[in-house]
Amino acid sequence: MKIDIICVGKLKEKYWINACAEYTKRLSKYSKINIKEVPDQKTPHGASQALELQIKDNEGKTILRHIRVNSHVIALAIEGKECNSEEFASKLEGLSINGKSHITFVIGGSLGLSKEVIARANESISFSKMTFPHQLMRVILLEQVYRSFRIIKNEPYHK
Repeated sequence: MKIDIICVGKLKEKYWINACAEYTKRLSKYSKINIKEVPDQKTPHGASQALELQIKDNEGKTILRHIRVNSHVIALAIEGKECNSEEFASKLEGLSINGKSHITFVIGGSLGLSKEVIARANESISFSKMTFPHQLMRVILLEQVYRSFRIIKNEPYHK
């Protein structure tokens, strides 16, 4: 299985970079992981709703250019369907069994994802009703994908 993760914004803090590198290394045993960072657009303090929508649309257009035509796209969105780790593992395993060998996860910027990106997604999931920084969400996603492969392979995770 090949997994692309398209993220708005670059990781700047070393602790996020190190955490992502660790999970990417662990995942290499199970899957080819490709992380594509697309530029975020700065949102001025007090930006109008119209400007925020324009920023999301611009980021969305960039995201859409990086999604492969044949990929199963899963958008990470607060309004998406929640699942626990076992359900998430089952979802990934089911996609693989049904011939979906390429999955793309999309993590938006601070304003979320554009309507066009949500429309392109095959599904949306939420890891929580809480809001997380998109840098942390990348680490959480990588950890949950790693945990999923461990569950699928019946391998222990915590000792």
